[in-house]
Amino acid sequence: MGFLPNNTKPASTKKVGDAAEDEALLYLQQQGLRLVCRNYRTPGRGGGEIDLVLLDPDGTLVFVEVRRRKSSLHGTAAASVGRTKQRRVVLAAQHYLLRVRTLPPCRFDVIEVTPEGCHWLRAAFDAQ
Repeated sequence: MGFLPNNTKPASTKKVGDAAEDEALLYLQQQGLRLVCRNYRTPGRGGGEIDLVLLDPDGTLVFVEVRRRKSSLHGTAAASVGRTKQRRVVLAAQHYLLRVRTLPPCRFDVIEVTPEGCHWLRAAFDAQ
């Protein structure tokens, strides 16, 4: 078992997740999307969270789930977005859309952050 040098702490899960979201956001902005909201959470227990809400140049509102994996040994990060997580993201998106006057076209994407870079899965799942 390896030891960390004195005064070196492993990165917290939150810091690692935030760094992955930063990388995903930068990548998506380079693809022309514009940030609308980050880490949108529904109120109360058992609610959902949307990592990134962006606007596609074509006017589509894009709800993005960011996943990070060190390796694909146990499957891809995108494959880890199961039905339960999808349902929570959809519920959070529905809650978010309550404050929008005119409903735009919407899409649910997953972006996978790996050591090799970002892999963007457009329309990775739908609201059904």
